[in-house]
Amino acid sequence: MIKTLLAIAGYFAVLSLLAVGGGSTVIPDMHRYAVLVQGWLTDRQFGDIYAIARTSPGPSTLIVSLVGLKAAGLPGALVATLAMCTPCSTLAFLVSRGRVMFEGRPWVIAIERGLAPVTLGLIGASACVITRAADHGVIAYGVTAATAAIAAFTRFHPLLVIFAAGALGALGVI
Repeated sequence: MIKTLLAIAGYFAVLSLLAVGGGSTVIPDMHRYAVLVQGWLTDRQFGDIYAIARTSPGPSTLIVSLVGLKAAGLPGALVATLAMCTPCSTLAFLVSRGRVMFEGRPWVIAIERGLAPVTLGLIGASACVITRAADHGVIAYGVTAATAAIAAFTRFHPLLVIFAAGALGALGVI
């Protein structure tokens, strides 16, 4: 148990510093580590906890707590959550304090502009990993594509689309 808790703490502490743009940007590596390297979850379980984390109120990093819970119970959830939140929060605090001193400098503006496309790319990679982990079959991929298109190109509330897709799953269509 201690070995697992140390693995959770070390991994999520490092991952937190790489989560440029939020926890969603590191989903692909989190999936790789939790499913393929450690075997704490299956693809299906990872997809399920991702869905739970995204539809639950609160921060999107709830998935970290759920991975830790699956790996080592309640202690794992607490360690994972603290390891994911503490390093990045500390770094963000220190950078924000230092940023005030250099505001308006060309290199600060360049860094801020450069991080936006990196963040979008990481979020796109996360979407691909979750789709592969959760979708099995042509109908499931079609529902995912339709949900993404509706969310991107209409003003229809995304939760209604998600609930409709969930209803299709509950009815056994997917």
